[in-house]
Amino acid sequence: MRHGLLLIDERGRVVLASGRILNILGGREGVISQGSSLREVLRIVRRCAGGAWGQVRAQMWSHVRARLPRPHAEHISGTFEMTLQQHLLEVHLQPVTGGRWAVAFEDVTARRAAEAEAEAMARRDPLTGLPNRLLLRERLQEALGRLRRSREGCAVLLIDLDRFKPVNDTLGHPMGDALLKKVADRLRSTVRPTDTVARIGGDEFVILQTGVREASDTQALARRLVDLVGRTYMVDGHLLTIGASVGVALAPGDGSEADTLLKNADLALYRAKLDGRATYRFFEPEMDARMQARRRLELDMRQALARREFQLHYQPQLQLEGNRLVGCEALIRWQHPVRGTVSPLDFIPLAEEIGLIVPIGEWVMRQACRDAVTWPAPLSVAVNVSPAQFKSERLVEMVMSALAASGLPATRLEVEITEGVLLQESERTLQTLHRLRELGVRVSMDDFGTGYSSLSYLRSFPFDKIKIDRSFVSDLSSNRDGEAIIRAIAGLGKSLGMTTVAEGVETADQLERIRAEGCTDVQGYLISRPISAAEVLKFLTAAPRNQ
Repeated sequence: MRHGLLLIDERGRVVLASGRILNILGGREGVISQGSSLREVLRIVRRCAGGAWGQVRAQMWSHVRARLPRPHAEHISGTFEMTLQQHLLEVHLQPVTGGRWAVAFEDVTARRAAEAEAEAMARRDPLTGLPNRLLLRERLQEALGRLRRSREGCAVLLIDLDRFKPVNDTLGHPMGDALLKKVADRLRSTVRPTDTVARIGGDEFVILQTGVREASDTQALARRLVDLVGRTYMVDGHLLTIGASVGVALAPGDGSEADTLLKNADLALYRAKLDGRATYRFFEPEMDARMQARRRLELDMRQALARREFQLHYQPQLQLEGNRLVGCEALIRWQHPVRGTVSPLDFIPLAEEIGLIVPIGEWVMRQACRDAVTWPAPLSVAVNVSPAQFKSERLVEMVMSALAASGLPATRLEVEITEGVLLQESERTLQTLHRLRELGVRVSMDDFGTGYSSLSYLRSFPFDKIKIDRSFVSDLSSNRDGEAIIRAIAGLGKSLGMTTVAEGVETADQLERIRAEGCTDVQGYLISRPISAAEVLKFLTAAPRNQ
């Protein structure tokens, strides 16, 4: 046999001894041979064990020693481990017919070492060598145990890297991996040996700070982390700059359970991102309340489409030459049975964040086309399309389907985009815009003048219309710069052959100033507030008396 076997007869004598067990148990200490008594075997084992004999005896006692010299060998069975001469042996006792019994030995030293190594690797991040989520949780449980026994406080700092994704997207994942290793090294350098730095996700790290006496201890660490991670990196000849947002939860004040602390640190991290990133925030109870409210809003919004709670209102647009209505902009409204009217400012950003803006946007497009086809030609409808919708490869097909299903001519549909659409994947986005133009759909840039590179976008795509942001219109009465900006945009639009629409016109004085500066169209409360689809036709009939 590969390892070893002893066969003991009913009198406690060795009748067979084979395998490597002879070398492990024998050698200078004596040789086990046929005819040796079991007591002689135990004496040899004792000499081999040396100072570890007490432990070995405890391992063996319940299986062998306590049963000798009892004749009922069928009761002697079981498995245990013992260490002899730096070998870890697994010992199997098994009764044999005729009152005999067998002792099989297996040297499991290498196997246990491999298992221990595999177990250690299962608790480490393979890229950075840092503890992973499993080991972090074990150490967090240990820290919370010390908290319960000795009131030793601890803190969880959840770290998310800012601007890391562009590194992967532009320079490749190997460069991103190299950067993560350098981030891990910096995090290690800023903590004490008693603290734990773990990597729990792609660009997410956690620091478990132990022995926390005051919140100021953790605040100082959070400040160091933001500063240290935000310093420039040199990776394979590239200068890279990222940042860190940090969320902090303190035990026991913010929780005494691992899941609670991690959740609250995540809530604090979310707040740090909302506050501009590259900063840290400590958990506050109101954060949990806000997040719960956000989750309820998300659940209600997911159900709103199925329950048909969304509505479209329309705000007319007036062409200044001839004072005639040329179209309406579709504006979504949400009428919740309990919440009442929910402002788009409250639910549209959330819908964009969770990806729900795509099905909502498709509903808006289809409903707007169905409503607009009932208006007299050539009145058009303008529909806002978000950056998330442009990421979908089926945007153009969805627009074609909405037009075909409603019967609305493509020339009466206008797609409004913001600069945010062009900021991402510009090449692909421009292809989509050109495909829409080929259908006959008109394209306008909304909120013009608020982005840092709007002029460059006018060069990259020939928009049909540019809409001047309402902030410039509201400044007309108090800031002379507003007039200059509107004049410049109107002149730019005229030279490029584009319609210019001033949004947010509320007074007759604003209207006359805008007309004098050369804008072609206006939109705002002076013309009409947003009205329901049922009211549009009534407004169109009464329009000549309201101009």
